[in-house]
Amino acid sequence: MKTFPFLHTTKFKLQAASAAVLLCSGLIAAHAAVDASHIHLRLADANEGGARLTMAPAAKTAMPSVVKISASKVVKSPAMGQFGQGDESDLFRQFFGGGGRPGRIPQAPESHREGGLGSGVIVSSDGYILTNNHVVDGATDVRVTLPDRREFKANVIGTDPKTDVAVIKIDAADLPAITVGNSSKLQVGDEVLAIGNPYGVGQTVTMGIVSATGRGNLGIEDYEDFIQTDASINPGNSGGALVNDRGELVGINTAILAAGSGGNQGIGFAVPVNLVREVMDQIVAHGEVTRAYIGVHVQEVTPAIAKAIGLDGPKGALVADVSPNSPAQKAGLQSGDVILSVNGTPIQESNQLRMDISMMGTNQPLKLQVFRNGRIQDLNAQTAALPGEKLERASNESGGSNSGLEGVSVENLDAELARQVGVAPNTTGVVITQVDPASPAASSGLREGDVIQEVNHKKVTNADDFASAMQKSKGDSLLLINRAGSKLYLAV
Repeated sequence: MKTFPFLHTTKFKLQAASAAVLLCSGLIAAHAAVDASHIHLRLADANEGGARLTMAPAAKTAMPSVVKISASKVVKSPAMGQFGQGDESDLFRQFFGGGGRPGRIPQAPESHREGGLGSGVIVSSDGYILTNNHVVDGATDVRVTLPDRREFKANVIGTDPKTDVAVIKIDAADLPAITVGNSSKLQVGDEVLAIGNPYGVGQTVTMGIVSATGRGNLGIEDYEDFIQTDASINPGNSGGALVNDRGELVGINTAILAAGSGGNQGIGFAVPVNLVREVMDQIVAHGEVTRAYIGVHVQEVTPAIAKAIGLDGPKGALVADVSPNSPAQKAGLQSGDVILSVNGTPIQESNQLRMDISMMGTNQPLKLQVFRNGRIQDLNAQTAALPGEKLERASNESGGSNSGLEGVSVENLDAELARQVGVAPNTTGVVITQVDPASPAASSGLREGDVIQEVNHKKVTNADDFASAMQKSKGDSLLLINRAGSKLYLAV
């Protein structure tokens, strides 16, 4: 099971206090003990009458559509040279096996299979199944077990790591497809059921309420619009169904917030089905997801900011920066603008703006209502394809340099790298080509593709400058980062 310390991203990492964000799938190894002295039974009173409130009809409707997913991959142990003598060879064989002569190591790499469990939801009678990307990520063998115990080998149609959604398919017909609901109609306090296969014990249903909607800025995924629920979600529930009181699918269970135990603490997160459906449609049609952007870095409008700029309350998304040559710049957006609506839809917070635009598709016209200098005006823009965020080259083995920052490799920024990471061609600094997920730098929020432009308010123009600045730094260093055209400070 993958773990993610709370309030700090590695890929999905956040750290605060002793809490941890946990993706709900993975290898299952659990032991539970129950103290019978704490169990209190309440016997039914034969005289009790009236209607009995129950979620049984909703559970009965949805359960046939929720499946168990077993995913595995072959991992090669690294080939090594020859040990010296005795104990080292024995230690190697103890961990990696092998029947060679004492004192020698097999010449070819040995392999072993790693596996994990998760859940999925049948969304079409001909075998399309929704699950989480992290359930099937890197898997060479994916198998689906239906509630009636039939087992099928599944093909991965496509995945979207940015929302942690994956679509797989099995060769079957007349399957019990779930009814897809409308997650935008969910309200805080609505009753929901979480259905999945926690700890591999078998299909399990738990009940709770919607604790919040539109949860973002958690650092679990790149694009976040989570439904938060207190329905018990545990390892193995990833990819399972969150359903409403009619048994309709309203979300895909993805992550939990836990305080060190790795189990449920009453705070779970699900990807809303309206977002999942948009992602799935693109995956099925094209095998991948293409996102749109306009090129602004936005932040929340706080009550203090609203008062300072003369806006009647904290609403909209405040433009902190506009990327050069972006659709936003061409439309005339400026730093300090507050985007109040897009195509007539009010924007309540910055995360909503990013989510709404990302799924609109490219080359789509936008009518933006903007608050600027005490006046409201309309601007016309057009979406463009989001620049690639992953480096196609540059790793520690192919030119990346030791940066002087533990766990981080950097390379001098050139025009081609600037294009790949989505910054202006004339940007100066060094680009991060590799980040060790276990390093303090990763815990501070540094990512592959970030461009470091300053260290402690001193500009850096190349890898040597950066290494020298880090060596001179004592204690925490304040880095100015350019991330895909948006600037932010990180303390490392």
